Amino acid sequence: MTDESLLDKLDELLAAIREYDDPRRASNEWKQVFRLLQQTDLPSGRVTAVVGMRDVAGLAGFLEQLNAPESAAEEQEFDPEDLKKAMRAFRKRLSLTVLDEESKLGHSPLTKGKDASVAAIEPPKEWPEAVWNELVRQGKLRYLGHGFYELGKP
Repeated sequence: MTDESLLDKLDELLAAIREYDDPRRASNEWKQVFRLLQQTDLPSGRVTAVVGMRDVAGLAGFLEQLNAPESAAEEQEFDPEDLKKAMRAFRKRLSLTVLDEESKLGHSPLTKGKDASVAAIEPPKEWPEAVWNELVRQGKLRYLGHGFYELGKP
């Protein structure tokens, strides 16, 4: 878990980042934030995405999560059947997105189209973000940032 000095330091860094006109220019602060967040139990992929994108709202969300770990622990109890259904829906949406991308009009009629290069998709909205975070934690999905996920490494 996290200790109070780590949380205090993260709070100070968040305040310093918010003082900038453009939070992306606070590179030294973001470097310190990244080092501190690596010491927590937060998913490393999400940490990298938030820091890499200089996402102030995401950093604030991390601080909220670290300050109230009891409420986060209560949310972590998921029905395995619901996780399976969510994963099935994600795969279905991914396959439909790939098919849609491959079947775009405008290609030569003599070719079969082009291979899709879909890297990630937004997951179905029928499930809350906590479900997708749990699937990331289990390694079944990988979070890329800005709400996009891809299949995890097998």
